[in-house]
Amino acid sequence: MQIPQKMHEQYRQAKEIIEDSSDIKVYSHIDCDGICSGAILSTILDRQNKEHDIEFVNLDVLDNIDLTHELTIFSDLGSGQLVDANAKEGQKIIILDHHPPLRGLDYGNDKDYTYLEINPLHHGIDGSYYVCGGGLCYFLAKEFGYDDLSWIGVLSAIGDMQNTRSGHFEGLNEIIQQDAIDGGYLEVTKNDLNIYGRNTRPLFVALSYFSDVKLPITNNTTETMAILEELGIDEKHKRKTLNELTMAEKGKLYQYLVGMLSKVVPGKYVRYIPQLIIGDSYTFLKEDPDSFLRDASEFSTAMNACGRNREEKIAMEVLKGDRFVALDELEAVSLDHRRNLAQSIARITESDETNIIEMENLQYFDGTGIKPEIVGTVTGMILGSCNWKKPIIGFTQTDEKGLKVSLRCSRLLSYDGIHFGNIIRDVAGEVGGTGGGHSMACGAYIPIDKKSEFLELFNAKLNGVITN
Repeated sequence: MQIPQKMHEQYRQAKEIIEDSSDIKVYSHIDCDGICSGAILSTILDRQNKEHDIEFVNLDVLDNIDLTHELTIFSDLGSGQLVDANAKEGQKIIILDHHPPLRGLDYGNDKDYTYLEINPLHHGIDGSYYVCGGGLCYFLAKEFGYDDLSWIGVLSAIGDMQNTRSGHFEGLNEIIQQDAIDGGYLEVTKNDLNIYGRNTRPLFVALSYFSDVKLPITNNTTETMAILEELGIDEKHKRKTLNELTMAEKGKLYQYLVGMLSKVVPGKYVRYIPQLIIGDSYTFLKEDPDSFLRDASEFSTAMNACGRNREEKIAMEVLKGDRFVALDELEAVSLDHRRNLAQSIARITESDETNIIEMENLQYFDGTGIKPEIVGTVTGMILGSCNWKKPIIGFTQTDEKGLKVSLRCSRLLSYDGIHFGNIIRDVAGEVGGTGGGHSMACGAYIPIDKKSEFLELFNAKLNGVITN
């Protein structure tokens, strides 16, 4: 796939707008993709000697936002929000977003302000799997000749789960990946075992976090140690990481996991089992071999940890090259983040009374007290403790009038064609809220008094869709 001609023309126009502007504000999202997007844009502006402010925000603050700068750039958000409602004559707006747009390709033609929206969906390109916000920002960097930022585009795609459908990059993401390989920034191992923590976690620990389907190994390190010893992969006094396994050992483990999964998933899902286990792995060659930044999945988790704790600037400085002060701060944030997650998960799963309530087609928990920024991560981690055949929804308050809603599900449900991001957007809209996201990880903001109605509508929408 190549960038469509019209999209290429938009990038040339965006470059000219930036070159002709001096008072610039950037708004970007708080997740890994948004932080990568912001870092790429900030680096472009630094190299162009453009003074700029950058702010990382949630989607719910963007509707009817005041625009006080000559040029405002929105990255990894903006397409689905009313960001130009208060635009004044002569102002300039650039949007680089891959989410469903409210406005058409020619929306800005008759405005008395400059409006340029670069969105792959306007050009028939899937924004869920073919390119994300950071990728769109990288193509702008490439227009300036900054191909060395390609590795950040790769990281943003990993953080945005752009490779989850097939296990490898597709569409415009393939261009970014190749640029990073050609520049010596990236090594891709095709069809590797898709287990998180390949570089930093003992394999018996990494395996215990398998949560797409609840297995005997899920949250059970005693079982994973016994299995690895039985397979001759691990010894009691010589534990390995995934990266230390030979191809033959990986093959043994793959076959064992396929057999284990085949016993517990319904027949309709068996054909998807390899996708749960196999996928490309991504190594950043410029990072220290012993660093968690070496592996793209672990790097992206650290970016998300900063976003969830409102420390996006630390993550951005690491992306822009600080491997001293900012990296130390990043490690501290990540440690604190893991501690908060563990405490929140324990509150939900370790009570004498179950806090996870099952309905016919979904399950949910009340996460009151959990920070809105981490409730999605908590929801995903709890998935391994409950019924994987149903999506799980976590609620927490944002203020006295609002709820943050986060949904996670097994990849098997998304492979089966269910797109929960589209469903949650529709249901949230019906109760006066907003929502959206990916097929297996999405969220919404709804009025606090609409929780019951939201659950009933969502459950009804899944009638005939979920296989219980």
